[in-house]
Amino acid sequence: MRLLDGTATVDDLDAFLGVLDHAAEATGTTVQAFDADYVVSAAHLERALDRADRAIARGENVARERAVELLCYAAGRRQINRALEMGVAEGENRVVVLVDSPAGDDEAEAEAVDRLRDHVEEAPILGAYDEPTVREFFDVSDAELGAVDGDLADLVLERVALLDVEK
Repeated sequence: MRLLDGTATVDDLDAFLGVLDHAAEATGTTVQAFDADYVVSAAHLERALDRADRAIARGENVARERAVELLCYAAGRRQINRALEMGVAEGENRVVVLVDSPAGDDEAEAEAVDRLRDHVEEAPILGAYDEPTVREFFDVSDAELGAVDGDLADLVLERVALLDVEK
């Protein structure tokens, strides 16, 4: 798995998604872009990818495409339309783009990232999430945050893991 983080100006969402799809198809990888305000860490996306792959292997996936299943797990939601909120939108975006080769092909992942560099101005923003946005999106209350040993990022990782239990 490789991550490309930075900013992207999306004038036309369909065209931007087409760029992602083209990079994925040309390299045999899965490519998914996330609004960085919702991504608490690389571990967040690693866990979501692991759980999405496990659901697909078991035939328990809700999405036909691996990238969409990944988005659902990262969002901690089974409803695709609700998970889409975590994706990019038109305008200026702080983004984290995940690229992964299901075959474990590092060269394909590197090629896909290279293809996307023209569309993402790289900047180290991964983990600089928007706490109020994350808390609202993942429904984390003050009481819950105060009752656990971990922090908000830990609770998000828990939401990703618990999605399998909620099925």
